[in-house]
Amino acid sequence: MSRFLFVVPPLVGHVNPAVAVAAELTRRGHRVAWAGLPELVGGLAGPGAEVHACAVPDGLRRPPELRGVAALRFLWQDFLVPLATAMAPGVERAVDAFRPDVIVADQQALAGSLTAERLRIPHATSATTSAEFSAALAGMPKVEEWIHELLGGLRAALGDPARTHDPRFSPGLVLAFTTTALTGECAAPPQTRFVGPALTGRPDPAPFPWDRLDPGRHTVLVSLGTANADVGNRFLTECAAAVRDRARHVQAVVADPGGVLDGSSGDAVLAVERMPQLALLERASAVVCHGGHNTVAESLLHGVPLVVAPIRDDQPVIAAQVTAAGAGIRIRFGRSDRHAIGAALDGVLTGPRYRTAARRVQDSFRAAGGAAAAAAHLEQFAASTRQGEAGSP
Repeated sequence: MSRFLFVVPPLVGHVNPAVAVAAELTRRGHRVAWAGLPELVGGLAGPGAEVHACAVPDGLRRPPELRGVAALRFLWQDFLVPLATAMAPGVERAVDAFRPDVIVADQQALAGSLTAERLRIPHATSATTSAEFSAALAGMPKVEEWIHELLGGLRAALGDPARTHDPRFSPGLVLAFTTTALTGECAAPPQTRFVGPALTGRPDPAPFPWDRLDPGRHTVLVSLGTANADVGNRFLTECAAAVRDRARHVQAVVADPGGVLDGSSGDAVLAVERMPQLALLERASAVVCHGGHNTVAESLLHGVPLVVAPIRDDQPVIAAQVTAAGAGIRIRFGRSDRHAIGAALDGVLTGPRYRTAARRVQDSFRAAGGAAAAAAHLEQFAASTRQGEAGSP
């Protein structure tokens, strides 16, 4: 039996895959604990989860208008670096209390990897998005240099200054929750294991009106994820209008946490604060989303084609992967109106090539093994590190 400490940022999309892997490790007889934000991790991992509290800095809310390089600068300078600094003491306390054999650190929870290297604890990387494998910054050498300077400063403060590898990639094991059927040829390091999406059963967030779904129409899911409610009002309104124009054969379920839609769309649009996404994907014909990695991966795991409207961060990279794989259509988030959204919807609903491509990615995801494969790789990694310690002088 091994002891695994998962270090995660306060981001739902980064915690959910780790929850599935942790559940599989527990099923196999291992001990699992968490370092993160207790109210978030506990709500996703369940009431029995052992969660060691980590602080998060105040004022992490990003101005909604930021895009492109400005959004990237905020992500690193005002989110990832302060988050690592704030979390580090809690991660060290978790290590002292739990005594893990392996730390599993999310790529955006840099306190996990840096604390692991300083305390000489083997660690694996949880890569919940493939954007870091895409060489997206290859054409922006000054931005890439700036990020490496920030990482160097964090390492000097929190890690082992003698180390030279990129702390976003464990030199021992990187778990990528995707496959090359979606990413294409990419710059993943050789220690990467592509395991596909890792899912576990999730409690429905709220009662859902299943009786209002019309089996005679296409079910389309519309979601902008958990972090984009402040920028999505116009887009959701245009999506609803596009669906109303197709109400005879299309019905949409829209995640509308801000209550933007006024309920005047009849039964063509079911607006809910939160949707039971995995259950709905079982019957969905298409998904309209922002290109977030989790939503894209979960949709393609169900063989559902997409309309992707990326907003910022890794979303343009993931959207490009979807279109390159042939599994969806990309539109412009800031400029697409009901007509552009409707035309894209018509394309993925009536063009069989999109569903065929989505099912090709689905087959790859299923073959990769998901949470079971990730747990097996972590077991092997833990065993190999123990053997290495036993053989050391």
